[in-house]
Amino acid sequence: CWFTARRNSTEMLPLKTEQFSLLLLNLEEYYFEHHTANHIINKGCRDERKIRGSLKICSKSIIFEPDEKIQPIIKVNSAILQLLGKFRLLLKSFLRRVCIFITFSVDFRVVWEISVLYRASCLDKLGDQAAMVKVNLFPFFTCRFQSISETLHMECKAEMVTPLVTNPGHVCVTDANLYFQPLNGYPKPVVQITLQNVRRIYKRRHGLMPLGLEVFCTENDLCSDIYLKFYNYQDRDELYFLIATYIENHITEHTAESYMLQWQRGHISNYQYLLHLNNLADRSCNDLSQYPVFPWIIADYSSSVLDLTKPETFRDLSKPIGALNKERLDRLLTRYREMPDPKFMYGSHYSSPGYVLFYLVRVAPEYMLCLQNGKFDHADRMFNSLAETWKNCLDGATDFKELIPEFYENDSSFLVNSLKLDLGKRQGGKTVEDVELPPWASGPDDFLQKSQEALESQYVSEHLHEWIDIIFGYKQKGSEAIAAHNVFHPLTYEGGVDLNSIMDPNEKVALLTQILEFGQTPKQLFTIPHPRRIIPKSKSLSRASSHDVSIVESPVSPNEESFEDLTEEILLFLLWCISFCLFCPLSLDSTLKMFSRESKTLQRSVSFSNMALSSCLILPGDTTVICSSWDNHIYFYSIAFGRQQDVLMGHDDAVSKVCWRDERLYSASWDSTVKVWHCVPGETSSNKKHHFELLAELEHDVSVNTIDLNAANTVLASGTKEGTVSIWDVTTATVLHQLPCHSGTVFDAAFSPDSRHLLSAGEDNCFKVIDVQTGMLISSVTADEPQRCFKWDGNTILSGSWSGELLIWDLLGGKVIERIKGHTGAVMSMWMNEQCNSVITGGEDRQIMFWKLQY
Repeated sequence: CWFTARRNSTEMLPLKTEQFSLLLLNLEEYYFEHHTANHIINKGCRDERKIRGSLKICSKSIIFEPDEKIQPIIKVNSAILQLLGKFRLLLKSFLRRVCIFITFSVDFRVVWEISVLYRASCLDKLGDQAAMVKVNLFPFFTCRFQSISETLHMECKAEMVTPLVTNPGHVCVTDANLYFQPLNGYPKPVVQITLQNVRRIYKRRHGLMPLGLEVFCTENDLCSDIYLKFYNYQDRDELYFLIATYIENHITEHTAESYMLQWQRGHISNYQYLLHLNNLADRSCNDLSQYPVFPWIIADYSSSVLDLTKPETFRDLSKPIGALNKERLDRLLTRYREMPDPKFMYGSHYSSPGYVLFYLVRVAPEYMLCLQNGKFDHADRMFNSLAETWKNCLDGATDFKELIPEFYENDSSFLVNSLKLDLGKRQGGKTVEDVELPPWASGPDDFLQKSQEALESQYVSEHLHEWIDIIFGYKQKGSEAIAAHNVFHPLTYEGGVDLNSIMDPNEKVALLTQILEFGQTPKQLFTIPHPRRIIPKSKSLSRASSHDVSIVESPVSPNEESFEDLTEEILLFLLWCISFCLFCPLSLDSTLKMFSRESKTLQRSVSFSNMALSSCLILPGDTTVICSSWDNHIYFYSIAFGRQQDVLMGHDDAVSKVCWRDERLYSASWDSTVKVWHCVPGETSSNKKHHFELLAELEHDVSVNTIDLNAANTVLASGTKEGTVSIWDVTTATVLHQLPCHSGTVFDAAFSPDSRHLLSAGEDNCFKVIDVQTGMLISSVTADEPQRCFKWDGNTILSGSWSGELLIWDLLGGKVIERIKGHTGAVMSMWMNEQCNSVITGGEDRQIMFWKLQY
């Protein structure tokens, strides 16, 4: 993780050829430019000599880097400039006093820049000082474009983020490239990324604020090509939209739920799943305050053989590190109860820059020296031994650190002092060298291999969800965190402080320093208990194909893979039936399958992406199928020509449902929006793509799960994951009513045929009827179990239950009048023809059933 980041980063620390580094700067200090200069030693004396070098102009200091590497770097802080300036000497004399004489050909500009720095240092307020030195910022030069034909779409100020450093400059996006120009031209004048090479982009939280954006040109690598921090979230969001718009092969951000589903079914390993969760929770190799966090897995560091079949070999993953030792926990709880608000149990975090560099000091010593003012830690507090480090995490009064991904990767160099660093001597005189390994490891590589085996072991697979609950899930905050003994300082949590509201620059820098150095809790990804992994009873956790069984063997059940272990916690979209004669079941393997109702045989199978499809429909004319997916895209498939015709990246999260009315596409998404698109279909025969125009965006507070339109296409209803039902005027894009109808997810919602009423079904087992005109809740019916889908004629409801039954309800009487045995698992989707006498259902059991209603 670390090593790849250092290879890929556009700002790498110079090796032996250069002494200067941005790590020499203070927090919120910026390097502007450099000039040739001489350092005069013994000025005016017989033994006077000049040391040639480079003068670096920074916002709070000037730094002289000699050409001779045996000579030391000289840094003069602005406070010293202010002190010397009080002597009111001529500027030349003043410069001699700091032992620097400018010999660059444009002396006046250099003198002027230093004078600006000096005058800024004399101002009382840090904010005024910063404003004055920003006059050194200069605009982006379009002459650095790769081609003169490029069209500029956006330009703004930003900072490039690398470990312990942010470098300010300008960002520019054209129709072909993304450019970042550091204001100081360091380490190179401009960073250029071709948009066609971009594979992933992620919005990031930096310093607890939503200002970051990370760009990847790889599909699976954890380390990005550039990490940018903006000065306001509007610039960040606009740049995100532009990049996503101008690239065709963009792979959008997957959801935690989608990765969870892949992990549950064994499609990705424990290691891969943890990397994905870290990525989604804003953890980045470029941000040491949010470095990816991995769990301690092994608790045995004394045995000669590591036995992965014994539960006592492993750490208890249901508890945070600080709660593993009962005696220490009791002391912490006593202090917690006596502490005034805001209370916290642990005085340090489980992940921070200091802890990351504690593990990596042997391969990244310059970063540790930067963090600790040029010194290594005391030899006895270094990363000397795995057994000692684990013991201190169990017993230490302030040590609660988890691990980093390197412990489960293949590069063991962070365990070896290959640079021959002088890390000091421990008590007793022993020199700090390589990390001492447990007896069961024959060497560093063997230690990593056994750690990988432990991470992927059956015990960890069965219990990893418990650790995820603590770090990324519902036990991270609130009463559940208190009950789990998992409470850290308020400044470590997202929303713990609003830096923009702090006017005092000194206070703001102090808080930012604390946030960046103390560590940050990951963004919360799950608010309900994380389901456990599905451990197959008779086969290993290898990737299982959903195409292994021939449709001829089971024409109505196309896949015989066992789902007996799937629980109701899984978000499962199996089927959306869209036509009486041709319908398309949607599955978690992202495959669209088309069957003939008459012959009950598979006609066509198409895969669009590596994510589940969520809904589909056929456009008028029965020639084009539209499918939405968890990968944020909407796909257009031509039935006549048997190929994908177009794709629309419509959202920043999974698309949950699509509707089509009068050449308008309505799309709902977990990104908390419903979007209305005007769509001009392309000509399939000429390969012309569809043209999309965004007409409206209906903003919600949380993820939208379902939508429906009234008969006139003027009113839209939306249901969210938190139980809210909203009614919108589509013509004006305004909300008419917003009602907290359900205590859980709204599974389905539909207007009555006369559009006067709206019916919704929720996770709370309830049906709710709303008067569309007034927004009044006029009826509520409670079922014995959740009803995932339904059809209704305004009076009678046909619903699909969690247990697999089809229920016919008398809405006015509020009771079930008939139960029909159907699927062996939940009924997930339902289609009904206009005459209300033919029904097709799809179930969790992967069965497709045809019904003829007679009532």
